Amino acid sequence: MVYKSYEEFNLEVTDEVKSCFRKIIEGLGEDSLREGLQKTPERAAKAMMFLTQGYSQDAASIIKSAIFKEDYNEMVIVKDIELYSLCEHHMLPFFGKAHIAYIPDGQIVGLSKLPRVVDVFARRLQVQERLTHDILECINENLKPRGVAVVIEASHMCMMMRGVQKQNSVTTTSGFRGAFKNIETRNEFLKLISSDLG
Repeated sequence: MVYKSYEEFNLEVTDEVKSCFRKIIEGLGEDSLREGLQKTPERAAKAMMFLTQGYSQDAASIIKSAIFKEDYNEMVIVKDIELYSLCEHHMLPFFGKAHIAYIPDGQIVGLSKLPRVVDVFARRLQVQERLTHDILECINENLKPRGVAVVIEASHMCMMMRGVQKQNSVTTTSGFRGAFKNIETRNEFLKLISSDLG
């Protein structure tokens, strides 16, 4: 999987997307031709295409590209994975971190692939609940471990800047498959990441 840089996305911005941003600016009562806003439609279009690049990426192929046979059957945890996404309801950012664990069943995955899977699903219009589910299912279906656990904690700008305007609220979502349905295994995972959840 080749990740495109911001500059590569600059070449793919369509006139339609730029036009939409221009109409938004004008709809807000601003002059889209004034000096500070002349290039804003193009900049905003480029930024939006970068922030939604996950639609053109395949998370399953990322996992499958780095699976290795290994006789290891203890818990593997990658925690504090930074994530940035856009709420599909208001198109405002939400951001935080993901903690992922799996128990191998004869094969492991390159550790860098797990944060990349997070990025693929985060770089789409999302809700945190679906983001958690998508990451969980992708790992479960393609790595086929004995169990998978995903916990995401994030702050949502749609709650912080508008609506209830609660700047300190954090939303936590979780998902568990296989061996992590066992309460002892689940608690071991939660204990190992507990320093990050308090």
